[in-house]
Amino acid sequence: MSSQPTKTLETFPNPAAGRDFHIHMQIPEFTCLCPKTGQPDFATLILDYIPDQLCVELKSLKLYMWSYRNEGAFHEAVTNRILDDLVAATQPRFMRLTAKFYVRGGVFTNVVAEHRKAGWQPAPRVDLSSFDSDSNTRG
Repeated sequence: MSSQPTKTLETFPNPAAGRDFHIHMQIPEFTCLCPKTGQPDFATLILDYIPDQLCVELKSLKLYMWSYRNEGAFHEAVTNRILDDLVAATQPRFMRLTAKFYVRGGVFTNVVAEHRKAGWQPAPRVDLSSFDSDSNTRG
């Protein structure tokens, strides 16, 4: 049975909903079409999110990304649409989508779009880089 592209995003329950944890995905084969010329545009998408109750299922994400292959879209529009669809499906605490489009006409385009759940604040970052493992002291 062959898979077909689809705009349906499936989810599964967050296995650690009581904890903030970071999910990082790289999608290096994203393609869509330039709405002006019809030529293909290629991008690496980087998805970073902190789930709340739901996580996105990877096969459905792959088929969702594939669904853009024959669609014309401006870089800014497609990045924001994908983020909106992912937020609608998963309702995350935080989500960032970075779209790094390959050069076209001598110009690289990077688009970064973010969503933050109302009232959610990240925990302060813990920096362990100053820990000296040889002497077990900070230094």
